[in-house]
Amino acid sequence: MTLAGEARSTTRGPLDDAIEQLAEVCQILGYDEGTEQLLAAPRREVTVSIPLRRDDGSVEVLTGHRVQHNLSRGPAKGGLRFSPHVDLDEVRALAMWMTWKCALMDLPYGGAKGGVTIDPSRYSSAELERVTRRYTSEILPLIGPTRDIPAPDIGTDENTMAWMMDTYSVANGHTVLGAVTGKPVSLGGSHGRATATSLGVVHVALEALRHLRLDPVGSTAAVQGFGKVGRGAARYLAENGVQVLATSDEHGAVWQPDGLDISALETHVDRAGTVAGFSGGTVIDNDTLLALDVDLLVPAAVEGVLHAGNAGAVRAQLVVEGANGPTTTEADRILQERGVLVVPDILANAGGVVVSYFEWVQANQAYWWSQAEVEARLTERMTDAWQHVLTEADERRLQLRAAATCLAVRRVAEAHRQRGLYP
Repeated sequence: MTLAGEARSTTRGPLDDAIEQLAEVCQILGYDEGTEQLLAAPRREVTVSIPLRRDDGSVEVLTGHRVQHNLSRGPAKGGLRFSPHVDLDEVRALAMWMTWKCALMDLPYGGAKGGVTIDPSRYSSAELERVTRRYTSEILPLIGPTRDIPAPDIGTDENTMAWMMDTYSVANGHTVLGAVTGKPVSLGGSHGRATATSLGVVHVALEALRHLRLDPVGSTAAVQGFGKVGRGAARYLAENGVQVLATSDEHGAVWQPDGLDISALETHVDRAGTVAGFSGGTVIDNDTLLALDVDLLVPAAVEGVLHAGNAGAVRAQLVVEGANGPTTTEADRILQERGVLVVPDILANAGGVVVSYFEWVQANQAYWWSQAEVEARLTERMTDAWQHVLTEADERRLQLRAAATCLAVRRVAEAHRQRGLYP
């Protein structure tokens, strides 16, 4: 199946996985080809040029994208990533997964995603601000609190969102706090937003461990990635009695068979900028981390890290996807055949978009909640979604990914049906 009639690359990527997952679910739900095409095709997408004046006076032209996959259930919602690996097909896949994630969590949003092809480590803060503001100005007609609400992702943070909000506000002549989420608390951000994805991952991981009749206290885990999601996930797992034996980042991986001292590791990372060189663990490579003999594996870095070449080596009983699309379709089949329980990304890492929704609601009401209120509401949303997915999986005799996607796709398709086609 091609997307919007375009020729596709022969190299398999995340968009192929996203489309294959949708096709499988449409078959389960009995949807016809026309409905499947409606659900697969992005509603709107734009590619923009971003001229940047570097600090040395030279000019460089970057490329950015924004894809709004679906708008049937509400305005589009999705992150903005800065990464040298960003391309349009990746953004399309991530936008589709955001549609299912928002629907699964019963949020009044459709899915979107944005990206700029840039390695942020090679640019100064002032240069990144100029990139952000120019990118925002280029996509300005498409975004806004009732149209499309960006949020942070890989390579972006609350400062990026502050620049986006300010650029949007200046163009509109007044401050629009709800234009983006993931902002600093001092600029209308929500308490608990920065750690929401990590906390959501751990809520679901603890539920899944209990489902497998494993006591979280004393269970073991490996967390691939020690960034925005992985770092918080490792900390919260440790706080709940799970022994985190290994973790990694793009510069290396560390392992301690008796459990890493996560607090000491965080101190090291704050000082050194990487887990590499941490004296409290042994150096291992990323492939070794993914194959460690642990109860729980949390891939929390980028997509496609579990694939046909390494899925057979995974020894964890449980995989909880902290990243978007970390398990390819081939790896999914291998893990299923081996009896490994995989909790899909659209459920496991939905905490970020849930609290982004809370931030948007607070901004629209100009009334802010305490961190305790935010975390209590997040816990309720995550555990309710987990139970709904388990019920769907049991009733339809499906794996968790198919069950979660069925729930989400059915909600989006129903919104399509109720709104009808225009004209």
